[in-house]
Amino acid sequence: MSRRCSVTQKGVLTGNNVSHANNKTRRCFLPNLNTLNLYSDLLKMPFKLKLSNHGLRTIEHNGGLDQYLLSTSVTKLSPEMVKIRKKLLAASK
Repeated sequence: MSRRCSVTQKGVLTGNNVSHANNKTRRCFLPNLNTLNLYSDLLKMPFKLKLSNHGLRTIEHNGGLDQYLLSTSVTKLSPEMVKIRKKLLAASK
């Protein structure tokens, strides 16, 4: 898997280290990603996701994984989140 948040789609940024002598060397700015197991109440199973702290706060703000996935449109979700959303919709019927 790549270094990208499943919720916010934050990824690696590139830039320069600039020394006091104004020498520039390339560097990477890595996102603050954590691999977490988030539990789905409807499906009664955990899902392993790579999330940034901002992504985790977004899910918690919306009331958990199930509420976040059901309230967010499909166009704003990553492909792995769309798969989980389809499972939730099938289980809720």
